Amino acid sequence: MTALSPAPEVAARAADDALEPTGSTAAARPRRLGNVLGWLFVVALLIGVALLSMRFVATQPDLSGALHPESANPAGAKALAELVRQQGVEITITRSRTEAQAAAHGDATLVLVDPFTLSDEAADELTSSAERTVLLTSSSRMLRLLDLGELGSLTGGMVESDCDAREFARVGPIEAVRLFEAASGVEACFRDDSGSAAVLHSERDGRTLTLLEGAHLFSNAHLAEDGNAALGLALLAQTDRVVWYVPSFEDSDISGEQQDTLGSLTPDWVTPAILLLLLAGIAAACWRGRRFGPLVAESLPVTVRASETMHGRARLTARAADAAHAAVAIREGTVIRLSRRLGLSARASAQEVADAASDRLRVPRGSLYELLGGASPATDRDLIDLARRLSELEAAVENAVHTERNVP
Repeated sequence: MTALSPAPEVAARAADDALEPTGSTAAARPRRLGNVLGWLFVVALLIGVALLSMRFVATQPDLSGALHPESANPAGAKALAELVRQQGVEITITRSRTEAQAAAHGDATLVLVDPFTLSDEAADELTSSAERTVLLTSSSRMLRLLDLGELGSLTGGMVESDCDAREFARVGPIEAVRLFEAASGVEACFRDDSGSAAVLHSERDGRTLTLLEGAHLFSNAHLAEDGNAALGLALLAQTDRVVWYVPSFEDSDISGEQQDTLGSLTPDWVTPAILLLLLAGIAAACWRGRRFGPLVAESLPVTVRASETMHGRARLTARAADAAHAAVAIREGTVIRLSRRLGLSARASAQEVADAASDRLRVPRGSLYELLGGASPATDRDLIDLARRLSELEAAVENAVHTERNVP
């Protein structure tokens, strides 16, 4: 019978061992799924970085700039273009100066923002092809090229038309952010107190030239302010057709000054190298991911004995040679044990414990105050003496309490 007694324990352990793999498999399945999702996220991130890099390499910068007639951005001029169309005016948008010159003949208004991609000769030829030209720019080059004047103040404030041009008669005041100094023979409209004008208007050789800074006045964000919309109609709705030229580098005639892009500066081998690195990264992720496999969770409870903790703290204190800190720990332990033996609360102070011990032992309270809450020892010798005296105090209290309990 004695030999069969361990059988139930062995059977119980075998049953526990048989149940453990089932729990580990169930815990591993979510981890394996999370591992797969993590690798998919890494692959998707690598593909996204590669596509973004290719976009930076292949995409040229947007050259439309401000006051683009098809742009609905705050800096675009789509609102002005639609407002002009509502007046029955046909608007032709082109990026070719050849097409612009061909379309600007007769009763048409040529609108230019800043033909910065054209040379002086090409810009002068383009403006000369139309009987009526409106320049929505404050370019000093165009002012010099067309002999309209020069740049003036940057802060003009609210100004009114105050000129003889009929189209500006019904235009209200506008807020000018760029003023110009008119050249001889050029009419200055919307002038401030100093005589600087926000609009320069010139009629020469049967051609009409009007220049103003339109980035603030005619943009989608500011068209509805003050008399900006009325000024736009006064400039662009005087003819049946409007030819709006948008500059582009493809239409530039400036040789040797083609602006380099990221795609043109990048060597031809960069894109294949990026694709090769992407494929290598995906292959390495699949190879290393399958090799490591999912992690296995194991339950490993750790029990630390109180004595080991005590000895460890004691070794740290001894190594640090901190006699004062060790004395505090010894006194706290003594106060806790004495309060339990004397029937006090667990939160009793050292003075309360000293009072209770003094009553039991019939000794002066001052000596016990000094022993339980006095100055900390400075050396190891003083620490040993303090520990010995505290041990004697505990033994004396234990004997006194034990004697009282045995007295009938």
